[in-house]
Amino acid sequence: MQNSTPLVVGIDVGGTKTHLRAYAGSARVADHVRTSSGWRPHDPAAAAGRLAAVVAEALPAGARPSAVAVGGHACETPRQCARIRTALQLRFDVPASVVGDAELLVPAAGLDKGVGLVAGTGSVAVGRLPDGGTVQVGGWGAVLGDEGGAAGLVREAARAAWAAHDRGEEPDALARGLLTSFGVPEVPALGAALESAADVSADWGRHAPAVFAAAEAGSPLARAVIAAAGRSLAGLVERLAERGVAVDDVVVAGSTILAQPPLYDAFLASLAASVPGARPQPLRVPPVEGAVALARSIL
Repeated sequence: MQNSTPLVVGIDVGGTKTHLRAYAGSARVADHVRTSSGWRPHDPAAAAGRLAAVVAEALPAGARPSAVAVGGHACETPRQCARIRTALQLRFDVPASVVGDAELLVPAAGLDKGVGLVAGTGSVAVGRLPDGGTVQVGGWGAVLGDEGGAAGLVREAARAAWAAHDRGEEPDALARGLLTSFGVPEVPALGAALESAADVSADWGRHAPAVFAAAEAGSPLARAVIAAAGRSLAGLVERLAERGVAVDDVVVAGSTILAQPPLYDAFLASLAASVPGARPQPLRVPPVEGAVALARSIL
């Protein structure tokens, strides 16, 4: 495919799916989604090879990108992202940019600065200092953190159910919902069910709907878990503000928070109390559009 119009490629590598979009001018050339299985951001050569394979399968035959920008899940430090960028530039011999996937949200929303907050399977927030340096908070995985993400919600719901059991209380709607979702007969068995997960984040996170269903059914425990999750997400923004990041605009994305109004409302209430000047907004376009914007900026 020969065309004098530069072909820009944006790729959003999420925890579950990878989304590529390519444009020649204003014309969309490719829009391709596949799983993120095999993504290894701690191995720059493997990561670049994976990205090259996605580009090859998505673009029309003979098409070559003029610039490539990537938002990568679990690309946790500028040094790690820079190593993947170098490997990617060697693959394509064109300008490339690699950032953490949460950094796609602000440009996707058409903004120059602000905070990107993701609450999907996990949770993370990212912003930039006045000198351009990136600051990321949260994103420590389901075992240690990710409060407000699906996996973190399930972990905290199980802790609440265990605490109620230790107090001698009968299982409420939250405990019963977790037992049904995990397919175990009693509250103490939840521990073994959680520990047997092969992929902790994904395997725990898929049970999150049980927490929201229990809250809707009137469970005080479930509602308390969701309220605490909202406070934790607002706390990520507050932490960025304390470190000098401009938090006037907060772009929110993620399959959990945008699909569950009780969590989004809990986040809004906590954010209004802790960072009253912040202006939160849900992202209305796919995050991959942020990668496209970054690719255009490096042409």
